[in-house]
Amino acid sequence: MEGLGIIWSIIIGVAAGAIAGWIMRGTGFGFLVNLIVGLIGSVLGGWIYSLLGIGSGGILGVLLMSVVGAVVLLWIVSLFRRSPRD
Repeated sequence: MEGLGIIWSIIIGVAAGAIAGWIMRGTGFGFLVNLIVGLIGSVLGGWIYSLLGIGSGGILGVLLMSVVGAVVLLWIVSLFRRSPRD
């Protein structure tokens, strides 16, 4: 059954990355980048939730936690990106 956990992690990671991309940019980034952003966001979201003492139950709770972490990750990355010159 451990393989099923990996599959759910991938599904939630892609969904969280896509949702965070839509929130921050208006579009997603593509499958691979959505997956990476979502998985890193899940770890970041878990860390943020643990600092705040918030629990995440069920698939929807984990998805929300992952989206929060992915949005924070994209916001942090946007702070370091240069604005395009005119």
